[in-house]
Amino acid sequence: MASVHESLYFNPMMTNGVVHANVFGIKDCVTPYKMALLVLLSELGRAGAQLSLLERRRLNRLLLPLLQGPDMTLSRLHKAIEESCPNLANSVQIRIKLMAEGELKDMEQFFDDLSDSFTGTEPEVHKTSVVGLFLRHMILAYNKLSFSQVYKLYTALQQYYQNDEKKTGIDETDMELTNTEELEGKMEKEELDVPLREEEISCSGPLSQKQAEYFLSQQASLLKNDETKALTPAFLQKELNNLLKFNPDFAEAHYLSYLNSLRVQDVFSSTHSLLHYFDRLILTGAESKSNGDEGYGRSLRYAALNLAALHCRFGHYQQAELALQEAIRIAQESNDHVCLQHCLSWLYILEQKRSDSCVLLEHSVKKAVHFGLPYLASLGIQSLVQQRAFAGKTANKLMDALKDSDLLHWKHSLSELIDISIAQKTAIWRLYGRSTMALQQAQMLLSMNSLEAVNVGVQQNNTESFAVVLCHLAELHAEQGCFAAASEILKHLKERFPPSSQHAQLWMLFDQKIQFDRAMNDGKYHVADSFVAGITALNSIEGVYRKAIVLKAQNQMSEAHKLLQKLLIHCQNIKNTEMVISVLLSIAELYWRSSCHTIALPVLLQALALSREYRLQYLASETVLNLAFSQLILGIPEQALSILHMAIEPILAHGAVLDKGCAMFLVAKCQVASAASYSPPKKAEALESAILNLNEAKTYFAKVDCKEQLRDVLYFQARLFHTLGKIQERNKCAMLFRQVHQELPAHGVPLINAFK
Repeated sequence: MASVHESLYFNPMMTNGVVHANVFGIKDCVTPYKMALLVLLSELGRAGAQLSLLERRRLNRLLLPLLQGPDMTLSRLHKAIEESCPNLANSVQIRIKLMAEGELKDMEQFFDDLSDSFTGTEPEVHKTSVVGLFLRHMILAYNKLSFSQVYKLYTALQQYYQNDEKKTGIDETDMELTNTEELEGKMEKEELDVPLREEEISCSGPLSQKQAEYFLSQQASLLKNDETKALTPAFLQKELNNLLKFNPDFAEAHYLSYLNSLRVQDVFSSTHSLLHYFDRLILTGAESKSNGDEGYGRSLRYAALNLAALHCRFGHYQQAELALQEAIRIAQESNDHVCLQHCLSWLYILEQKRSDSCVLLEHSVKKAVHFGLPYLASLGIQSLVQQRAFAGKTANKLMDALKDSDLLHWKHSLSELIDISIAQKTAIWRLYGRSTMALQQAQMLLSMNSLEAVNVGVQQNNTESFAVVLCHLAELHAEQGCFAAASEILKHLKERFPPSSQHAQLWMLFDQKIQFDRAMNDGKYHVADSFVAGITALNSIEGVYRKAIVLKAQNQMSEAHKLLQKLLIHCQNIKNTEMVISVLLSIAELYWRSSCHTIALPVLLQALALSREYRLQYLASETVLNLAFSQLILGIPEQALSILHMAIEPILAHGAVLDKGCAMFLVAKCQVASAASYSPPKKAEALESAILNLNEAKTYFAKVDCKEQLRDVLYFQARLFHTLGKIQERNKCAMLFRQVHQELPAHGVPLINAFK
């Protein structure tokens, strides 16, 4: 089932992926890199009409990231300018060289000439433009420098240029030793191996306020929307530590450190950074300036709320409840209804782990609507839909509720909640066994474009919703025997969500399950058993169930029965109805294999009652197939054949290929058993119909490479052809049976006792 992303409830640092940072005590200062930018702007003004329209557009697009980003080396800057306008890049390089190799008065004259950009009736630069503000800041910062500071700046400029000259000299020496083709290949390889962003963001000194804000907003946006394009956890933490070294009271840097620690599931570092964030927020007075005397109280109550969210994420529910109670107490004292609504939402999440809290959630949705909090109201509706889906409500009522939440999303442009809603619909249709509808919803999410404008050209397509939908898509393809397509989807998931990312566990579980099913279909039970440990590490309930399936396939009936009984009791306690039904079906199969056919009937009837009560149509159809098989082995094939028509349609329409094959095989068995009392002409007609159904079943089993079932079908077909006197067809089936039997020896289980 698609989860409602718990971390979306409150994030005091981000609004639509943008960090609102305020760096206290760090002012704009003149650096050699910024002087190079000033030279670029000066040369750009001089070039004027000489530049083509395309070059001017490229330079205008380049200027903003250069002005906002951290300092970079001269070679990197020259390369960036050269890609837009080679002539201008050479002019900038020559101008910096003359200034660095000249005298101090040349730099003084350069800054004096900058003011001319604002003079005249039609100045080159407008004072309030982005470039104009940058020029004015730099001129003011330079004018405030003392003589010794000016001299230090001049020596820094010389060092900045000399470092680039040394690097260029080394490159020229290498060029003499290698031919041009090798050098070009080497340069291309270096460009591919070294990401541009890590070199650009790397900083060795204090950042200005705007640079720090740009760095934080960019990384926070990437962590939210496309984690793979953000800096690696270790590198990002190194940069944050460097930033905090120059300004330890930078609150927002601590919060980004908290988000970065969550990526690697580091509970100690994330708690440490979160507490430091709120401590620094109070120390700097940021909250009190905007909220009066309420500022300190606001920080404290939201600190407790975030701490509760952190503990809940790591499964520390008792600590989360204590922190939440503290947040509720402070919010009630301050009469903060917004904070109380956030607390109520998290209270539902904690109560959900233990008992039914539908009333609490409904109250939360009503209050959120009353106080004009569409984000919380929508999350509450989606959580309510998820809860009612597990409670067995009809799909039309759930979809109507999601439609109401979608209206809120489109009205307020909450694009991330639109994604969650579609992922939720995909999971609901999967739960109810409607694979076609689930596939349609999954394709809708993958083909739609996000409404939210994200920085640095990143679309919001690496969220949890996309991971959930892609995992469902991979499993749907695997169920239909399209294993190559499923592998491609999983490969894409691995690239989009690397193992170190926070949503990687989703595709890891689906990958293990698909490989397990393939090994079971192929009869390689020892290989399937090797995947059980990985599945158990990601989902303990699923792992225990798969272990029982392997034991059952290996004819270890008593061990499998003990495991399934323990799992049944546990799933009944936690109200995991879907798994309860699957366990009951497996227990019934154990009774068949132990020749306890009558004992299996009450178990199957219990599973049928549960699946119909909770509207799980696909599981209900599968249970009816099992009941039909029970009637067949109890000697009433006519009755089995009549109830098969009730269940086979949903199986053929929405079922997995393996289930379709088992259903058609069962129909053929029932037809043959029913034909025993028919007259010879009618019996021959029934057997011919059974052979056609067996051919269809054989096609299905071959598609998923299920050799054990394929062998049984071939054996059954050979017997039917022998009865009908078709010797050539019989011999062909017998030959194919022998080939499969030599590859996959039988385990001694009678054919009639094995349904699936």
